[in-house]
Order: sequence, then C-alpha cells, then structure tokens
Amino acid sequence: MPIAQNPLSVEVTLPREDVVLLTVEGCLDADTATELQAHLANQLHHGRRHFLFDLSRVPFMDSSGMNIILRVYQEVRDRPGSVHIIDPAPAVRRILDLTGVSITVPVSRTADDALALVDRPPGESKEQD
Repeated sequence: MPIAQNPLSVEVTLPREDVVLLTVEGCLDADTATELQAHLANQLHHGRRHFLFDLSRVPFMDSSGMNIILRVYQEVRDRPGSVHIIDPAPAVRRILDLTGVSITVPVSRTADDALALVDRPPGESKEQD
C-alpha cells in the first residue's frame, strides 16, 4: 500500500481562547486538504472565531487549499471573526495574489502581526504586507 506522496502536517496552537494558529507544512492540495479541513471543523466546533494560517512551510497550494481558507472566512465573518494568512511561501503568495484571495484575507509577516490585526478596531486598514 503506497504512502501519501505529499503528507500534510498541521500543528494547532491556541494563542488565546478565541484564536487558533494552524501551522501547515507540506503541499496543500486535493489529496491533503481533508486533513486541514478536519482541524478547522474541530476548531469551529469549539467556538474559535479567529483563524491564523501559517503557510510559510507550504511550497504548493491549489484551489482546494484556497477554498478551505475562503470557506472558513465565510463561516467566521458573522461570528464576528477573522482569517489571516501568515508568511506564505513565494509560490503560494503568488497564487493568493493572482486569485485575489490576499485582498479578502489579510496577509501578515508574523503571527504577532496577525494577532495585532485581530485586535485592531473595525474599519482600520487590514494590510500588513
């Protein structure tokens, strides 16, 4: 039985009770997206409102990964909550920019920068990068 060619690793940490940091490592594509989706469903179930995705160790992401991020964005914006992307690898950043995802979902250099956006009053500029 073959082992997955591109396993995905997701580390979940809670910087605060309502904030979850998901550090993703590996290719985020149709074959691996269900792993991330399972972690997100669990965190939504536990009432998390703010989702930070560290994508610095994701060399490739296809539409499956983008769809997950956008679905979480849709889910939490009525809570009210937020979604933030942290330090995407260059190839992933290019896809986020080309598809317009980086316009909808703020991109930050560090987790601390993203947490500062979580704390920022509504109406102030979202862009960190």
